[in-house]
Amino acid sequence: MWGLVPLFWPLLKPAGAAEILAHRMVWSLVFVAVALVFVRRWAWAGELLRQPRRLALITVAAAVITVNWGVYIWAVNSGHVVEASLGYFINPLVTIAMGVLLLKERLRPVQWTAVGVGAAAVLVLTIGYGRPPWISLTLAFSFATYGLVKKKVNLGGVESLAAETAIQFLPALGYLLWLSSHGNLSFASEGPGHAVLLASTGIVTALPLVCFGAAAIRVPLSTLGLLQYLAPVFQFLLGIFYFGEAMPPERWAGFALVWLALTLLTWDALRTARTLRREITRPSTTMTTGTVSAVRKAESLASGAEPPASPSARP
Repeated sequence: MWGLVPLFWPLLKPAGAAEILAHRMVWSLVFVAVALVFVRRWAWAGELLRQPRRLALITVAAAVITVNWGVYIWAVNSGHVVEASLGYFINPLVTIAMGVLLLKERLRPVQWTAVGVGAAAVLVLTIGYGRPPWISLTLAFSFATYGLVKKKVNLGGVESLAAETAIQFLPALGYLLWLSSHGNLSFASEGPGHAVLLASTGIVTALPLVCFGAAAIRVPLSTLGLLQYLAPVFQFLLGIFYFGEAMPPERWAGFALVWLALTLLTWDALRTARTLRREITRPSTTMTTGTVSAVRKAESLASGAEPPASPSARP
């Protein structure tokens, strides 16, 4: 679903990216609120309101994801689907780089190699595009920042989306009312079908998240991480074969370097996870919390970011 979402945003024209983004915020809160009423999960809200630091982090997450969503919608509807997919390909490399720079994490040699190859890919793509791939970089850095903040918040996917959209709701609703007062709101002027499509942005945002949450408790993290590569793969293929975007040789070269970096990163993460798992299963080895955490981290690094931190950020 995340990989095929570029097919959805063009259906919302003539609404602009900003109006689509505002509707996405408003209707996502409506959809998630209904879901939470159905499952009766509200205790987390009171706890969050009593913790100003976590509430501030949720506000930061809401601001970052607003940038991510807005740039992604604009990119798709402006004919930059391939460049948008690149953002999610390079996100694991950006996540690792931020871990080194901000969290002082130590990388293994293969991880350093992957980051270096990724940096070379950005340089090649900059030459190919004639400018830095700013759409890709904005999506990658906003997504990585969002994941970093979400690790600090430690809130479930549906609950986190509810909290973030609750913060976004009033500004988004205010913007829609402002558009309406100036006669520029397409929701009320393009017919009921258009209005239904705009309202369905809440379902398009939340339904993949619900499926992700169901999958996260049923399959290994390493499998889940590898499956997350399907989204940018589908977006990339749609950009070329459906939207007909150009791919000159230098752009292919840049993407090839990115895929090489991801291959190195995934291979190293899976190898490390297998090694640590073997150590755990030895009869003479005592399984510690730190070792279990290391296994889980190695598995999740197959996707470049810890899966629980990222689902609601997806396009």
